[in-house]
Amino acid sequence: MLKRTIFSKTPTSTLLNISTSSPSANPPYNITTCINASLQQCAINKNLKRGQQLHARLLITGLSSSSPSCTTSLINMYAKCNQMNHALLALNSTADYARNVFAYNALISGFILNGLPKDGLEVYEEMRLAGIFPDKYTFPCLIKGFCEVMEVFQVKKIHGLVFKLGLDLDMYVGSSLVSSYLKSELMKEARELFDEMPERDVVLWNSMVNGYAQIGQFDEALRVCREMSQEGVLMSKFTVSGVLSVFSVRGDFANGRLVHGFMIKMGFDSCVSVCNALIDMYGKCRRVVDALEIFEKMNEKDIFSWNSILSANEHCCDHDGTLRLFDRMLGQGVQLDLVTITTILPACSHLAALVHGREIHGYMIVNGFIKDGESENMYNLQTINALMDMYAKCGSMRDAEMVFYNMSNRDTASWNIMIMGYGMHGYGNEALYMFSDMCKSGLKPNEITFVGVLLACSHAGFINQGSKFLVEMELKHGVVPTIQHYTCVIDMLGRAGQLEEAYKLAVTMPIQANPVVWRALLAACQLYGNVDLAEVAAQKVFELNPAHCGNYVLMSNAYVASGRYQEVLDIRHKMRQQDVKKTPGCSWIELKNGMNTFINGDRAHPEARLIYPELHLLAAHIHEHGYVPLL
Repeated sequence: MLKRTIFSKTPTSTLLNISTSSPSANPPYNITTCINASLQQCAINKNLKRGQQLHARLLITGLSSSSPSCTTSLINMYAKCNQMNHALLALNSTADYARNVFAYNALISGFILNGLPKDGLEVYEEMRLAGIFPDKYTFPCLIKGFCEVMEVFQVKKIHGLVFKLGLDLDMYVGSSLVSSYLKSELMKEARELFDEMPERDVVLWNSMVNGYAQIGQFDEALRVCREMSQEGVLMSKFTVSGVLSVFSVRGDFANGRLVHGFMIKMGFDSCVSVCNALIDMYGKCRRVVDALEIFEKMNEKDIFSWNSILSANEHCCDHDGTLRLFDRMLGQGVQLDLVTITTILPACSHLAALVHGREIHGYMIVNGFIKDGESENMYNLQTINALMDMYAKCGSMRDAEMVFYNMSNRDTASWNIMIMGYGMHGYGNEALYMFSDMCKSGLKPNEITFVGVLLACSHAGFINQGSKFLVEMELKHGVVPTIQHYTCVIDMLGRAGQLEEAYKLAVTMPIQANPVVWRALLAACQLYGNVDLAEVAAQKVFELNPAHCGNYVLMSNAYVASGRYQEVLDIRHKMRQQDVKKTPGCSWIELKNGMNTFINGDRAHPEARLIYPELHLLAAHIHEHGYVPLL
């Protein structure tokens, strides 16, 4: 269709609905200069209406078909206004002798910049058929186009052609080739061409640093950065962002701090993109206080700033802080994007903040992120899974089911979330039905699937099915059991009171038992009052993880239940010797004004004077009914 449009004889005036008069034989030079300058201004300002008026003027003077410079200016103006059909017709109305490489370059560039690389490459083919040879400005556009349609072989062919023409070391062409190789992850080719180039500007150095960083070759990224410094090329804000991304992934706080000092010295601390990278680095290094300090000092914040600080809080497990920032973000009228919602939903999951979660779901619907029956087309599947996971972890399986059954496409994670949700809340039959449906759908279960299945069997007391799944998961589905699967089965046997069988599995399984396994057995022994076996499990877990306070608490409670109070005192003495402190109890409740958190011994809540007397009355009532608190 593109070929027919280019060589069609449909007059441009038909498209523009403009009447033409006979062209002037020799238009004054100043008219061409003025109109070209005006068209360039229209392109900059994207003023299509004014550009069409100038096009009409060119038709009247005859310059639209006879002046190569005017044709090029017209095509460029229409391309910048995203009117590629008009740009094609502008070329079509031009006489053959007036079609030069500059006009074709403008058209090829316009298609590629407007997200139509295949059309741009087709124009290049027609250009060659017309006998017009490309120049050094054509090749960067072609290289970008081939790279976007993943035609790496064609990029290499272009490289061969520019090599023959002696243009491969041209700064403009060479930089485009290096960038295309980096995007295609052809690092060897990119590095070889980069090393051969006689002149390298800071943009090219930045491309190399970021190219290595994006594919995880962080040592190479830092090596290029050092070479850049040795050659006297001063880092730009883009270099700093690239280096910070390396230190962010590696959790290298010390070097990240040095880069922070450098960016202050260079005056980059007022640059939003650099500050965003810095916030991300501090967050990944678990320095959320430093991240917040940078965020609060920023005079201007964009959506990436908010997403970075939300991610920093969430990475440091400050879920309450994440939701407070989110409420503040909404209060300032910041529009959420996919990343924001994907970051917030796990915080709601961890805090069981169902009200917040439903508000986010509503926001997604109102703002067009989700439409009935096509949610995964309108929105990232990962985010839909996060929404479903939030509902499941908040105990609202009905809402999770609604999201699940409205999805026309599901991945393995979608099924796993539902199986895990049912299992977590004791809906064993529903979890096993979901597993069966997953297998029928053709999706292959993975390790996480069987963790969910075994968890469901444990919570529902399905001992025989759980033991059967442990055997069949490898034989039927090719999934080798891990320590997590054995822990689930040991927990299942322990909950059912089959303590000897659980202990036997712990000592005979092909994987060495870790503290989690022995802690699960210890909890079961404490539940059923088997102090002797509890002491065996406690001895194992004390050897493997002596600093975990939960181990001491479980053993102490087992002694309390059997009336062995001297051993309770011994446990407490051992905790003091090991400097093990019991983690303060924490609880929270979600009300209309946000999350309210309470920590044992902390009276910092503004309404503590009203809350705690009421709490003491409730405690007195439950004591009257026979409740005896454990350690």
